[in-house]
Amino acid sequence: MIKLGRNDACWCGSGQKYKKCHYNFDSKIEQAEREGHEVPTHDLIKTPEQIEGIRKSAAINIAVLDYVAEHIKAGVTTEEIDRWVYEQTTQRGGIPAPLNYEGFPKSVCTSINEEVCHGIPDKNIVLKDGDIINVDCSTILNGYFSDSSRMFCIGEVSEEKKKLVQVAKECLDVGLKEVKPWGFLGDMGQAINDYAMAHGYTIVRQIGGHGIGLEFHEEPWVSYVSKRGTEMMMVPGMVFTIEPMVNMGTADIYEDEDNGWTIRTEDGKPSAQWEIQVLVTEDGYEILAY
Repeated sequence: MIKLGRNDACWCGSGQKYKKCHYNFDSKIEQAEREGHEVPTHDLIKTPEQIEGIRKSAAINIAVLDYVAEHIKAGVTTEEIDRWVYEQTTQRGGIPAPLNYEGFPKSVCTSINEEVCHGIPDKNIVLKDGDIINVDCSTILNGYFSDSSRMFCIGEVSEEKKKLVQVAKECLDVGLKEVKPWGFLGDMGQAINDYAMAHGYTIVRQIGGHGIGLEFHEEPWVSYVSKRGTEMMMVPGMVFTIEPMVNMGTADIYEDEDNGWTIRTEDGKPSAQWEIQVLVTEDGYEILAY
């Protein structure tokens, strides 16, 4: 934390004196740190101007996924989905964040059935009746990042897969109830894990959510197999994703050796994931992207 005098200008850029702006806020965080809790640094707390920039980026992300929802169906290739995302994002003034990110070759991730995440679009991958697919979009607008994903059921999907997709969606709702200022990320993580397990599913352990806004992936890393009262304290101004990956079978996964990106379930059973981007507010949360 930056050490300021009570009459100094606040670190957040509001122009107000520290004592009238973030003094009590910082005191609360410092007390939690003295008690042994993990707390955010100032650079993880977004200013009102930054939040507005992230909202505008998120509006594009939402619109792109809405377009996908209107057009996705059996017979469509994942390469076509990639083209839709690129065109719809750039037409709105944005940049697809995944494109060339650490070498990722496409504008969107398309993960089908047993693919957990980071599926790479391909002209030879054709959606067929009975598939479930996660379409994960991320957008950059004027340097601000947004990120969300949705599941889609293609044609007639088995009841088993429908239930998995539904419970994965419900995991978000359960987790959101735990997003409260001065609570802990572990409160959310345990609620999600408990809910998934109660329905006979498992949560992927090695991959989680993340802070986002000024960069694609920021601190904190967000686990969904954590315990109440642990992990980073949630404070107003923090922005992160909630994106548990829910497996029908075991939680074990592996990375595709050929492309170095796609994550699959070890047992070959389906996986489902929905992702939202949330802002912690003074009285709860705001969903920025879905």
